[in-house]
Amino acid sequence: MLLDFYQTKRILSKYKIPFCRGRIFKSKAKALNFAKKTGFPVVLKIASVDILHKTDIGGVKLGIKNEKDLKKSWNEILKQAQKVPTKSGILDGKAIGIKNEGVLVQKEIKGTEIILGMKRDEIFGPIMMFGGGGIFIELLKDVSFEICPLKKQEVKEMLKRTKVYKVLKGFRGFPRVNVEKIIKIILNLSKLSLKEKQIKEIDLNPIICNEKEVLVVDAKIII
Repeated sequence: MLLDFYQTKRILSKYKIPFCRGRIFKSKAKALNFAKKTGFPVVLKIASVDILHKTDIGGVKLGIKNEKDLKKSWNEILKQAQKVPTKSGILDGKAIGIKNEGVLVQKEIKGTEIILGMKRDEIFGPIMMFGGGGIFIELLKDVSFEICPLKKQEVKEMLKRTKVYKVLKGFRGFPRVNVEKIIKIILNLSKLSLKEKQIKEIDLNPIICNEKEVLVVDAKIII
């Protein structure tokens, strides 16, 4: 079972894994008010436990810079939601039905993308995956794996086995990011995977990293 947005956020917060600021709305007016307070640009995402891959169905809108863009993106996302077949029927994009939580509004963050994941193996237990996001994962398959529990030195070695590690350290003009914060998140995710044994899979993708912060932008937890 896929946990909803707030269930997922509560678990990550419990283990001090920072999540990008955002809220789910069923009202366009309230979403717009939140965006104004948070500050543009923002991102809109359909929020539903019936939709595992939001991007595939046109349920993610990036780079929303003003009120006009937000209203247009909101309408487009709900139009797409009406077309999505689910176990519970077609999602009601107008009334936003029970299975459809609403539309998530998040502050857009710039930086280098990475991904983290955990899958519970029947023999080895929780196995952690780290990799570069964007082109690094799609084209280069830039990932490394370790079996939990993890120690700090093991996490460092895990990072160094990837191509994106040089980018994180500021390779050829890329902005240097806070690698220590990445290490801390991985160690906390290792603790989570050992204590929350009902969780089968975790997918934190993407995580945005820059000089100041490392924040989870999208997360899936399956129990």
